[in-house]
Amino acid sequence: MWQKFSFYDFRVIAHYLGVLMMFLAAAECVPFVVAVVLGEWQPASHYLFGIGVALIVGSLLRLILPSPGKLTPKQALAVTGFAWLALALLGCIPLYMSGHYGSMLDAVFEGMSAWTTTGCSLVQDIDHMSIADNTWRFTMQCIGGQGVVVIALSLGLFGRAVDSSLYSSEGRSEHVIPNIMQTARFIVRFSMATIIIGTILTTAVCLFIGMAPVRAFFNGLWLAVASFNTGGMTSMSTGIIYYHCAPLEIVIMVLILLGSINFTLHSEVWKGHIEHFFRDIEIRTLVVWLSVILVAFVATLCAAKIYDDLPTLLRRAAFTVVAAFSSTGFQTISVNQMTTVISSGALLIIIFCMAVGGSAGSTTGGIKVLRIGVLVKELVAYIKDLLAPASARQVVMYYHVGRRPLSHDLVRANLVVLLLYGVAFLITTIVTVTFGYAAAPSMFESVSMVSNIGMSCGIIQPGMPDPLKVLYIVDMWAGRLEYVTLIALLVSIIASIRPRRRIRAR
Repeated sequence: MWQKFSFYDFRVIAHYLGVLMMFLAAAECVPFVVAVVLGEWQPASHYLFGIGVALIVGSLLRLILPSPGKLTPKQALAVTGFAWLALALLGCIPLYMSGHYGSMLDAVFEGMSAWTTTGCSLVQDIDHMSIADNTWRFTMQCIGGQGVVVIALSLGLFGRAVDSSLYSSEGRSEHVIPNIMQTARFIVRFSMATIIIGTILTTAVCLFIGMAPVRAFFNGLWLAVASFNTGGMTSMSTGIIYYHCAPLEIVIMVLILLGSINFTLHSEVWKGHIEHFFRDIEIRTLVVWLSVILVAFVATLCAAKIYDDLPTLLRRAAFTVVAAFSSTGFQTISVNQMTTVISSGALLIIIFCMAVGGSAGSTTGGIKVLRIGVLVKELVAYIKDLLAPASARQVVMYYHVGRRPLSHDLVRANLVVLLLYGVAFLITTIVTVTFGYAAAPSMFESVSMVSNIGMSCGIIQPGMPDPLKVLYIVDMWAGRLEYVTLIALLVSIIASIRPRRRIRAR
């Protein structure tokens, strides 16, 4: 029987969504302060308006049920699912008012892309966008990369009305520390420390290449935030290619790799349990997978003869693969080169890389290498069973922060997620093709959206059809929740509003 929401459930959900809207108002104070300090008065007025709207909406939602009880699992599911949509809708208001977006739908697309750390953009004339507006784009990426619920838990915004269901509903199934709030705080503290160190390094490089101090600081900060949170947005129309700096690309790749690793493994290394890191099925699967992808991609680039020297080719290939698997989406290969120079085989390699994604429990998107590693392990075990004597029985184990049994429930759950991603890839590709786009770019763009990557072959631009924008917004939203959460939420809502059938007595 499907779980149904009662009227009381909806009131509880409204209250906690109101809490998150109040948090949105606090977050918008960051670009507001930047605008005031730098004398950007028009953007300051936009963020003041946005803060007011968020406060009003948040207050009204909280008044629906002033004193709610503890969140149940199904209520936590709804709060998490609706939070991303509500934040995108309200968070895009100052961006739309900036005049850099052709429509409100474009601004909502930008908001959803930022919150879900997808990184694709429909902004116009970004080279002349205010520092405050850019700061807001990267603030959303920073919060979204950690997880809205994780940030809220770390700040204690939900009080004592939380349990593991709220944490797990955001696509995180592992606790770094047994206590949920301590786990959230570890994630936030580790992330902030890494971003601060990354900002120092990227700012130093920006100063070295000749940027003015203020511009160098903000560019360094934005790059560090986008890299560690695998967000992929930039403040330049040419993207990461604008900087054309090898040391900067190396720093960015290191930050991306740190953000792409499971926070549980970061915790184990911090505790001194380094052996857990190197024996983990995620890390081993990731190393093998990326090695194969990198060799294949380098071979296709050599055949395309885009670069004159091997060091540049290797650097660009490595950067592209790292940006693709991690869902960062930075591109050192231009859109024009993607569609006219490199082969369809190279596009296919990057599509596979984007689809798999990075580690579970990290800032990345995609199917996740842990699921791929588990399914490969199960495949090997299945083949062994076929070849073994009928009387033989084997217990399959895998290593993930200790030895764990490979249960049928785990395999089934991973297969369901894999199937859902595959269906989403297929549907989005078919819809994109129906709007007149070629098959290969359509497939590339679809996987990029569904896996929250942000790379583009040129389809994603302000002039693309509105229905496609709406579809991609839904893809980004569902991909961030890994589909299962959103489907379960929608089914519960439909079951709640569907009238009960009356059984007539004979």
